[in-house]
Amino acid sequence: MRKVSFAEFGGPDVLQLIDAEEPHAGPGRIRIAVRAAGVNPVDWRVREGQVLGAHPIELPSGVGLDAAGVVDEVGEGVTGVEVGDRVFGEGSSAYAEFAVLGAWARMPEGLTFEEAAGYPSVVETALRVIREVGVRPGQTLLVSGASGGVGSAVLQIARERGIKVIGTAGAANQEYLRGLGAVATTYGEGWVERVRQLGEVDAALDLAGSGVIRELVELAGAPEKVVSIADLGAPEFGVRFSGVAGSVPAALAEAVDLIARGKLHIPVEKSYSLAEAAAAHSDSQAGHTRGRRVVVI
Repeated sequence: MRKVSFAEFGGPDVLQLIDAEEPHAGPGRIRIAVRAAGVNPVDWRVREGQVLGAHPIELPSGVGLDAAGVVDEVGEGVTGVEVGDRVFGEGSSAYAEFAVLGAWARMPEGLTFEEAAGYPSVVETALRVIREVGVRPGQTLLVSGASGGVGSAVLQIARERGIKVIGTAGAANQEYLRGLGAVATTYGEGWVERVRQLGEVDAALDLAGSGVIRELVELAGAPEKVVSIADLGAPEFGVRFSGVAGSVPAALAEAVDLIARGKLHIPVEKSYSLAEAAAAHSDSQAGHTRGRRVVVI
């Protein structure tokens, strides 16, 4: 099968499309014929060799956590899913023609494989950081870097929970944020004062890693009111860096419910082929994403 792999840590150019042995579903796992895989910042952070609190990476390594596709193997002890079911979920080495998933759910009606591949890690992360930052209904949450996948999910989940969100993004994404229910403002010079003019902030999330931890603490009032998923230096300011996933099955179940009720939609900004994985990573690292990027098999 075709699979994207890397044999050394480094930039996007270390990614190679290789012929590899097919994986198989062990106990408690399923295998899918992958139709699309989500492109997440964690993918290129792992490729660079960043330490994110997860298990050490053994080289050579595959790439990608999120995938959507058709079940073609069911491991021992797995119930509730059959060969031929359309599912989305989280596993490993998802940039490939076949991938093994450890957590999955049936795809909601009306969702394409490309759309479905963009949800698993994104929704889990959004739910986790909203919980960890402790923001409650009626309060105001500041989201730095709000237009990407996690930001898109945070904005919609927060709105569903009665939380006001102030989101920062580039000028081109202001209307996008407003469409998701946020009070939008641009980053760049003077952004702290622009946020202050929009109201008091009860908690803040750093989703972009753009060196704004000090300012987020200042706006939120205390380090414990800020959580980052993107700045490894956040603990130097007393801010929690959140890099280890919680319950993915629970997050998938909530994602299915939100999508089915029309409360969550994350658009696919751009699709790439397996051979274009390096370009997908380069674009993801450049930021300015509106919604999700996916690799289509």
